[in-house]
Amino acid sequence: MVKMKKNEIRIPPQSLDSEKAVLGSIMLRKDALHEIEDVINADSFYAEKHKIIFQAMMDLNNKNEPIDMLSLSTKLSEQKLLDNIGGNQYLAEIVNVVPSSTNVRHYADIVQKKFILRSLIDAADFVSELAFNEGEEHMEDILDMAEKKVFSVVSSPKNKKFVSMKDALPEAFDRLSKLHENKGEMRGIPTGFRDLDVMLSGFQKSDLIILAARPSVGKTTLALDIARMAATVHDKSVGIFSLEMSTQQLIDRMLSAESRVNAWNLRTGNLSSDREFSQLRDSLDKLSKAKIFIDDEAGNSIAKMKAASRRLKAEKGLDLIVVDYLQLMTTSKNYDSMVNQVTEISRSLKSLAKELDVPVLALSQLSRAVESRGGKPRLSDLRDSGSIEQDADVVMFIHREDKGKDESERTNIAEILIEKHRNGPTGKVDLYFDDKTTSFLNMEKNSLSEFAPSKVSTSLDEF
Repeated sequence: MVKMKKNEIRIPPQSLDSEKAVLGSIMLRKDALHEIEDVINADSFYAEKHKIIFQAMMDLNNKNEPIDMLSLSTKLSEQKLLDNIGGNQYLAEIVNVVPSSTNVRHYADIVQKKFILRSLIDAADFVSELAFNEGEEHMEDILDMAEKKVFSVVSSPKNKKFVSMKDALPEAFDRLSKLHENKGEMRGIPTGFRDLDVMLSGFQKSDLIILAARPSVGKTTLALDIARMAATVHDKSVGIFSLEMSTQQLIDRMLSAESRVNAWNLRTGNLSSDREFSQLRDSLDKLSKAKIFIDDEAGNSIAKMKAASRRLKAEKGLDLIVVDYLQLMTTSKNYDSMVNQVTEISRSLKSLAKELDVPVLALSQLSRAVESRGGKPRLSDLRDSGSIEQDADVVMFIHREDKGKDESERTNIAEILIEKHRNGPTGKVDLYFDDKTTSFLNMEKNSLSEFAPSKVSTSLDEF
């Protein structure tokens, strides 16, 4: 542990020599800028005059102009900043102190390291101030703000707040070119259901996807199927927050769906044949390799979910978050109405999706109005809050005509109604519900236009 001497003046971490070496290297060799522009930016420099010089270099580079003493001096003069940095004499001094321009990456790493340390000190001061300032904030909110501040230092050391359209367009063009060259390629996280993926092109990063249905229709089942296939077939990392069911209950469901073994037989241990036991053993091996992480804390709060998701992404990677279900989450404040509480929850889930740049699939209940009215669910049937519809990028309902009826021509046929799709088409997808294994299967139509479960139900080989 480092002990401080009394009255010792503490200078923030910095290396002025390394900063000069970076700037001098760029003036000696323009290509040096391209080697380090992904490492540092103007804010990385400690000395204000070095920030000014580096920004002037970036301005020259953006205009494809040379970066040398003459052009830099002219640029700074135009901006009336030459005297602020010490004039041409200081520019000459910077060039003369460079040991070797080929080591520019090494100098830039030192500059960035010092910047991160300063950012960490700022974060520590912020956290300290939070702790001393005993306001009305709840403890969970304080911890969330503190963790977010520290996490921002680790995940985004360059701390860029805005991206200019000019800088973002080349990346967009590259992405669109790849999509054009590989038509049909999945853009987002595959759901494992062919027709659903065709309509949504998978779950997109930073999207909030709402899957809603009345109880016992299959929303948890469909969410687990999507999570399981994303992890086992496509090697995605999935975090599941289960506020209603325990981890073992979820595992039993996924085992039954993956092995195609009757769910009740699996729970009672009444396996009818060696074949079923062999299927179960193979599925255990497959699921053991899947990157599925389950948090089954009841009454989980958005603050805890954010903290757990940040850690999971940093330690294991994270491609998809599943929340089952939205109305069971708690908030830091006690609201007078469930409407206001669900409003905060839906907005927080959208914020989480954007912050971690992953899709969030959140399950939601529907109001009883859909049962009393009859027919298919509507967006207005989302329970407790209109903000769910507003915040969501995609809203899907599960509708089954056979539910509540003794006989139906569409027994075990589930309609997945895509009622809102912010960046694409809406429509309907039919899936087959296998009640024996408690899982959904892809559908295919035969020549008589009757529905039957597809033989390939756990992959996108036909997609």
